[in-house]
Amino acid sequence: MVDTTQLPGTAETAAVPGPAGRRRRNRTSRIHGRQGLAGWLFVMPALLGLGTFLLLPILLALWVSFRDWSGLAPLDTSTPAGLDNYRDLLVKSGIVQSDFAKSLRNNLYYVLGVVPVQTALAFFLAVVVNAKLLKGKTFFRTAFYFPSVTSSIAVAFIFVFLFSPTGVVNVLLSALLPGSVETVWLNEPDGVFHVVLGWLGVDTPPGLLADHRFMGLSYWDWLSGPSLALLTIMALATWTTIGTFMLMFLAGLQNIPEDLDEAALIDGASPRQRFFRITVPLMRPTLFLVLTLGIIGTWQVFDQIYAMTSGGPQKATLTPAYLIYRDGFENSAMGRAAAIAFIVFAIILVFTGIQRFVLRGRTE
Repeated sequence: MVDTTQLPGTAETAAVPGPAGRRRRNRTSRIHGRQGLAGWLFVMPALLGLGTFLLLPILLALWVSFRDWSGLAPLDTSTPAGLDNYRDLLVKSGIVQSDFAKSLRNNLYYVLGVVPVQTALAFFLAVVVNAKLLKGKTFFRTAFYFPSVTSSIAVAFIFVFLFSPTGVVNVLLSALLPGSVETVWLNEPDGVFHVVLGWLGVDTPPGLLADHRFMGLSYWDWLSGPSLALLTIMALATWTTIGTFMLMFLAGLQNIPEDLDEAALIDGASPRQRFFRITVPLMRPTLFLVLTLGIIGTWQVFDQIYAMTSGGPQKATLTPAYLIYRDGFENSAMGRAAAIAFIVFAIILVFTGIQRFVLRGRTE
């Protein structure tokens, strides 16, 4: 038998009466104190880096959002603006509010169009490349992932040529639909819902939708749908992101114990039942990660907009991220740009909370 009273940190140490017990408790406290100090010393460089390059800039940007600052003069020359920057964006009627509303509308359609499609395609590709009977898995994984590591600006310029009037897309459409008119995709500002309604003979908006407004835009404008130009950028974003999310889903699929699937097979479960009763529930944590990253990424879209359309045509591809750049660096309104950033931050939190609520529950 080992005398546990001789080991520091055990329950028996505290039970030893008199000076010996106090000495052992003091020695245990010193050991724990040294271990805690060593732990803090190890994590201190990371904490200093996060505080210097993440926390302090966020706090500074929050302070700037309540200031009137051009970004050109020293920061100490800025003047207090209170809630004026937020009021101009959310309450006060004018071009500032209408532009912000258009950016929110465009980005909302962008999120609703890109996130579900890229998630479904990435999950489908992960299931395909994870199949046991598939030959050349390494080739397919590399091929599907390659667009994700390609320069986004380079891919954006490729899409500009693909969707030009003489590009591949229009050539194929002309071959499939003889007599079709060449479409300048990136110059089409009309929303697809309005275009479809126009085909059905609805040329004027209903009075209920045209007469009521929210943040400077009529309900009819809010329900316009994504423009053809925005659809082009959505296709680009989906193509360049499914590879990364495919790898995440693939890691989750390979982490599922094979004996669960074999037990279900022995019990007579069909492939469809095994997929929806075993695979999908066990993939819930990975699905939450992919959806969260997808929502954050789609609400921060900037480089494709900057390279392809610069927010046009007629602000049909304007997004909050590009609006931040335009107000901050072109219009010298850094305070308003910072306010937009924090409003978008709040929107991302809301969307993340919603999808977490939908995916709530324990994985059994």
